[in-house]
Amino acid sequence: MSITVNIYYKGENGSAKKFAEEMVSSGTAAAIRNESGNIRYDYFFPMDDEETVLLIDSWENQDAIDAHHKTPMMNTIIELREKYNLHMKVERYISDDDIPLTDMKFIKE
Repeated sequence: MSITVNIYYKGENGSAKKFAEEMVSSGTAAAIRNESGNIRYDYFFPMDDEETVLLIDSWENQDAIDAHHKTPMMNTIIELREKYNLHMKVERYISDDDIPLTDMKFIKE
């Protein structure tokens, strides 16, 4: 079981993309990827919404997320969110690693 958090960062005048770019260029995103329990930390840009950036953030368990929230990187993230005046929508998912056979016929690996 893992926990995936989708965070939609929304801003104005390209600020969400600038936020993601600074997260990467500052090394903060790489540092988060290297944290114990992190599975994935990737930014995506929706084709139909230039003012939103999607972060897909996956962790082994809630303890790993809680440990992440106690790191200095959270202060960096908060400061950058404020700098770029971003608003967030958050979705949280718990993985189901057992893909039904009825679904497997539609998946090409």
